[in-house]
Amino acid sequence: MAGRLAGKTAVVMGAGSVGPGWGNGKAAAVLFAREGAAVVCVDINIEAAQDTARLIEGEGGRALALRADVTQLADIAAVQREAVAAFGKVDILNNNVGILSVGGVVQTDESEWDRVYAVNLKSCFLSMKQFIPAMREQGGGSIINISSIASLRYTGVPYVTYSTTKAAMNHLTRTTAVEYAKDKVRVNAILPGLMKTPMVENAAGLAAEYADGDVEGMWRERDSQVPMGHMGDAWDVAQAALYLASDESRYVTGIELVVDGGITLKY
Repeated sequence: MAGRLAGKTAVVMGAGSVGPGWGNGKAAAVLFAREGAAVVCVDINIEAAQDTARLIEGEGGRALALRADVTQLADIAAVQREAVAAFGKVDILNNNVGILSVGGVVQTDESEWDRVYAVNLKSCFLSMKQFIPAMREQGGGSIINISSIASLRYTGVPYVTYSTTKAAMNHLTRTTAVEYAKDKVRVNAILPGLMKTPMVENAAGLAAEYADGDVEGMWRERDSQVPMGHMGDAWDVAQAALYLASDESRYVTGIELVVDGGITLKY
């Protein structure tokens, strides 16, 4: 199965990591490169993007690190220009940017609502808006939007901005998939469950909701919730993304691929 993305170029939005370890975007970028893709590593933190690109190049792969604020269309357009200049075309777009903010409708400030919607949802809309026309012209492409099981169920933590942006992303994925299916532009979503990633570890207020601020206690509590007995990690999400990026999924569009160890079966 080696070389599943040979000859392809992937743009990974959110390819850095907010802390030590492997985030979903970082793992996807490295895995895509291991399977033969040239990878454009995009992050608002250029050092984080460069770290991922260095890992890829250290393994003999091809990578380009770019800084972009993906809530701004001009930044996304610049990413596309530089990706095409470097590698000729873009076959895969992985929208992995996301933030988590704890709070229900009463606790969440209006400004925080707007901030999370811009980062989690507007960025996905703008990226697809920018990249789809070229994908149509070249005869197809694969877009992978990283959502969450929080879009389907209440998961025990009140984060209204996160859950609603991800629910909206699911429907944005479905409707866009139908619109561009005839052009062989496939649009799918991955819905991770309880994952052990730097974003979760560093999310403000999340450990407090689970275990009075104790991160290790949060990990234990989250492990205990999953039927498989443990959380997933970034590589579980990356493997799902690899399938959707590859030609093995050429007849798959508009799906919500749940990667959660069975936890949504309980809710």
